[in-house]
Amino acid sequence: MEENGVQKKMKETIFIKMYEPSREISKKVMEKTSTDTLPLTMIPPEEQETVCIFGTGDFGRSLGLKMIQCGYSIVFGSRNPRTFSLLPSGAEVLSYSEAAQKSDIIIIAIHRDHYDLLTALTEVLRGKILVDVSNNLKMHQYPESNAEYLAQLVPGAHIVKAFNTISAWALQSGALDASRQAFICGNDSKAKQRVMDIVRALGLTPLDQGSLLAANEIENYPLQLFPMWKFPLYFSAILCVFLFVYCVIRDIIYPYVNEKKDHTFRMAVSIPNRVFPIAALTLLGVVYLPGVIAAILQLYRGTKYRRFPGWLDHWMLCRKQLGLIALGFAFLHAIYTLVIPIRYYVRWRLQNSTITQAISKKENPFSTTNAWLSDLYLSFGILGFFFFILLGITSLPSVSNVVNWREFRFVQSKLGYLTLILCTAHTLIYGGKRFLSPSSLRWYLPSAYILALIIPCTVLVIKFILILPCIDKTLTRIRQGWERNSKGSKSALNGQTDI
Repeated sequence: MEENGVQKKMKETIFIKMYEPSREISKKVMEKTSTDTLPLTMIPPEEQETVCIFGTGDFGRSLGLKMIQCGYSIVFGSRNPRTFSLLPSGAEVLSYSEAAQKSDIIIIAIHRDHYDLLTALTEVLRGKILVDVSNNLKMHQYPESNAEYLAQLVPGAHIVKAFNTISAWALQSGALDASRQAFICGNDSKAKQRVMDIVRALGLTPLDQGSLLAANEIENYPLQLFPMWKFPLYFSAILCVFLFVYCVIRDIIYPYVNEKKDHTFRMAVSIPNRVFPIAALTLLGVVYLPGVIAAILQLYRGTKYRRFPGWLDHWMLCRKQLGLIALGFAFLHAIYTLVIPIRYYVRWRLQNSTITQAISKKENPFSTTNAWLSDLYLSFGILGFFFFILLGITSLPSVSNVVNWREFRFVQSKLGYLTLILCTAHTLIYGGKRFLSPSSLRWYLPSAYILALIIPCTVLVIKFILILPCIDKTLTRIRQGWERNSKGSKSALNGQTDI
């Protein structure tokens, strides 16, 4: 499919943040986009509506250009209406007071620091719809939101918060290249509806967040830096540091102290290739552990209508992020494993072993048992990695949005537990007879891979108990609305359950 005019022209532009007047869009690009691009939704001339925009910065110009493409008549309000040459063609530039009289919808695309100039226009703005699109430099920078502050300065106007989660780049490059969701809030329903009509005309999706009290949350949204990733990242980092130190003690410090051997070179490949798979399997177990804990709590309480503890709620919300990090570690393990044959240490051992066998004229007898264990070890690892990737793909919004809930639950639950079983079996076979052998202990520390089995084996054992018919039946009834020792339990059993 050929690209449309918007996409061809916008590839020439640079990334522009939501509203930063300090970064100017080049005049050449603005002229090209204003003449060559086509609107998403064209308004008939007889129904053309005039919208006023206060501010001629990057966001104000980008929004004005997009609205002109969609058939709106745009009037810019500026302190110096005659000094701007980068505005889209077809737009009119007037002073603030003159521009405000042209439309009953005014988009305030200026920083909060300059809101004071609106106090002189109180009478002109009375009864008009003011759309606040501003953002702050940091979260909770002021006691109240910018929209609420604007409502205090201009009490006679209808304030609506909108467009602050849409960047100037998204407006120029098209809705397909960025988030199409525009959060909107305000106290006047009619004012919100008119703003939502504009949002839809621009090809965006309006999301009504309620009254103006939600403005503070909406303004903080663009400033959040991976809010759901903090716990997974911190937990993963701590886990990796712990495992790395544990392996260094066992594989480097212990041989040096007891045998005077220098194995520090193992810190480059060998130890990371132990840390990454252990971290991946542990995190995968951590993904499914809160689910079994929640099931145990519901069985213990005999109801689903009591909230889980806050830590468990947060843990369950972070499962997707924990799973993606685990998948990343699994990828690293696969890559590190591929380079093992070309390592100097591995080639040196192979050459020495071959020469030793040639001199002694002896060969190691073939063991069918070891061959089976080796092939099963590799097979379980490959299958586990395949299903691991499948879980990661289905967690992507572009994929999860096209499957129904039953399909998504099947992949994430059924195939997820299958992945956990395969990866756990992969690790168990790797240990083999050395699983709990006293000879594998170093300073009473077991092999690191045994640590990787603790959480996954615990999850699988509890899950096996929970799917026993006598327990699963009770748990299913609870999740369908039945409550133990409840007056409404009889009606729940008759099918009158809450979903």
